[in-house]
Amino acid sequence: MADTDAVQQQPSAIYPWLRLAVALLLSTIGGVGMWSVVVVLPNVQAEFGIARGAASFPYTITMICFGIASIFMGRLADRVGIFMPVAIGAVLLSLGFLSAGHAATIGQFTLWQGLLIGVGSSVTFAPLLADTSLWFSKNRGLAVGIIASGNYLAGTIWPPVLTHFIQAAGWRETYAGVASFCLLTMLPLALLLRRRAPSLFTATDTARREATQQRPLGLSPIALQVILIVAGLSCCVAMSMPQVHIIAYCGDLGFGPARGAQMLALMLACGIVSRLSFGWISDRIGGLRTLMLGSSLQALALLLFVPFDGLVSLYLLSALFGLFQGGIVPAYAIIVREFFPAKEAGARVSVVITATMFGMALGGWMSGVIFDWLGSYRAAFINGVAWNLLNIAIALWLLRRYRAAKLNLGKRSA
Repeated sequence: MADTDAVQQQPSAIYPWLRLAVALLLSTIGGVGMWSVVVVLPNVQAEFGIARGAASFPYTITMICFGIASIFMGRLADRVGIFMPVAIGAVLLSLGFLSAGHAATIGQFTLWQGLLIGVGSSVTFAPLLADTSLWFSKNRGLAVGIIASGNYLAGTIWPPVLTHFIQAAGWRETYAGVASFCLLTMLPLALLLRRRAPSLFTATDTARREATQQRPLGLSPIALQVILIVAGLSCCVAMSMPQVHIIAYCGDLGFGPARGAQMLALMLACGIVSRLSFGWISDRIGGLRTLMLGSSLQALALLLFVPFDGLVSLYLLSALFGLFQGGIVPAYAIIVREFFPAKEAGARVSVVITATMFGMALGGWMSGVIFDWLGSYRAAFINGVAWNLLNIAIALWLLRRYRAAKLNLGKRSA
């Protein structure tokens, strides 16, 4: 009877891809919670009369709440399915934009950004990514790359849209409009994700025990998890510098915030191409090699921001940075699926993605503080390169352990 039920719950070949399309749309809409605070940073700084570091703090709190909430939302999805977390996220996101748009102080704005917008938006990344990975096996890397692109689609679409409405009507009115849009679109889409993943019904106890007994890369599962957390933190401290501060950076250089919004959109549009490409690559070379490749290329692009700050140069570097770094974060989800049991994917993916969010939060705040100290973003770019080198060192070390483990396995087989 159990086998019959499992067969009956298997989806058609097309259903996972249709579901992926819905999840991608949800991720794109819900991703506004991450990028709106970046776009509104100069307006908030001017209205509340605060320094750049203080104006960057709401982004930091948003990312921290985003990361922590994603773990709980992921666990909730493991228990009841992804529909309920997405529905809760839509309501919180709407309330958050409405409340933040009426904030009277920077403290209130920061509070609503974190507790409502950050928490509400969190379900549209790591939990959706983990849920999607359960519906694919052969094309898992590509599917993960596609759903991870929702975050960058949001970054491509929302900054110019928000900038337009902020200039036309003001940032508070724009926040109110976003609140209505999220509620009216996300709740109906969430209804299409009520079905549970078939892998939850078909995995056998024997396969689970065998997966649990493995020592990934010769390390304990806890040790590998911690190492991936440090790797995720370090790469995203580096990644945050251009993404969080490019609009403010362009304003400081005299190019204006609209140019910066265009560069951010270009950067994230190229990031979509990167995530799709690296997803395809990871299906062929594995998560660790993909991480090493993406991290090395990101370091190169980040380093080029130091000597070049002309308008044309910044457009080119924004595109290059997007093409190089977009595949890094999805690689962690592939690594988790390669070296940990499938039943643990939701929790472990969310934990690593949370580390990347903390990296974005720390890096965004750190770059603002460095600017306040030195009056220039050049040192902030150099700081990002240093953190990127730490990520490369971790990826290289894990790759060496992977090769050693394969060599030992080959010797035992012989």
